[in-house]
Amino acid sequence: MTPRRKRLTFVLVGMAALALATTLILRAFDGNLVYFFSPSDVAEGMAPEGKTFRLGGLVEEGSLQRENDGLTVHFVVTDKVKQVPVVFTGILPDLFTEGQGMVAQGRLGADGVFRAKDVLAKHDETYMPPEVADSLERAKESQKGSQTPASMSSNI
Repeated sequence: MTPRRKRLTFVLVGMAALALATTLILRAFDGNLVYFFSPSDVAEGMAPEGKTFRLGGLVEEGSLQRENDGLTVHFVVTDKVKQVPVVFTGILPDLFTEGQGMVAQGRLGADGVFRAKDVLAKHDETYMPPEVADSLERAKESQKGSQTPASMSSNI
């Protein structure tokens, strides 16, 4: 083998090793990413079934129910357009209340119930997680967009 062929072989093997390492790193990152979805996104089937993701919105008024074990809680998360039922077993944050913003991390079951492993609540009266605020704004805009001129004229 000539020195030129040795260098070329060395460069090609190095590039192949770099490509393999890059592929493995990107797959590891993708496996650890947790995406955010609103209740409207979940209702439209955009959320992955059986994979971990974050669900955010408002806790619907009157939906909070506690089981007798003292740890299991059922509630509904809404973006004021669609609702998703949630089950959480554990201790809720002190600031978790109905009508307030929250983000839960967990998985969507085949029955359409989101099983949360973690629940995060807002930390003061004025704060809302940016993802929740964005999803509420998108839901509000889609509701406005669904009014047709014919339906608007019937209100006059």
